[in-house]
Amino acid sequence: MSTTPLPGIGVQYELTTRERRRLSVVAHRDGTRSLNAYRSDDPDACALSLHLTGAEAALLADTLTPHDHNPSLLHTTDLGLVAERVPLGATSHWNGRVLGDTCLRTETGASVVAVLRRAEAIPSPSPAFRLAGGDTLIVIGTREGVDAAAAILERE
Repeated sequence: MSTTPLPGIGVQYELTTRERRRLSVVAHRDGTRSLNAYRSDDPDACALSLHLTGAEAALLADTLTPHDHNPSLLHTTDLGLVAERVPLGATSHWNGRVLGDTCLRTETGASVVAVLRRAEAIPSPSPAFRLAGGDTLIVIGTREGVDAAAAILERE
């Protein structure tokens, strides 16, 4: 799977299925999702495109990955929260700076709960954690808080 930041829009996730079909999901910053399936004879031609509300996308995700086997899992959408991956670009203003410098929690109310760096996940990074271009931050909060955090983190 590949991830492509779409400045001002959100993030696009692409994958190729075992049957060599290309799919993509655009996670828009407003919480909606666009699900796209491409033609097998022309991988650049879209055969199907669906625009889903945040609630519809959550329902589809629940259907694809049922988690009723573990009742202790929290479903953030049930609590009015969202969790998103926010990529940090190589030319980011925050590249090489510590997480605390972003003032994300103070400014937005959203929290960075983990950082994905190469093949490693760093849970609960402290304010002294040094950010690096290429990191993906897992941010949780209200829709508005996560959008505001993404705007801060996307600063070049």
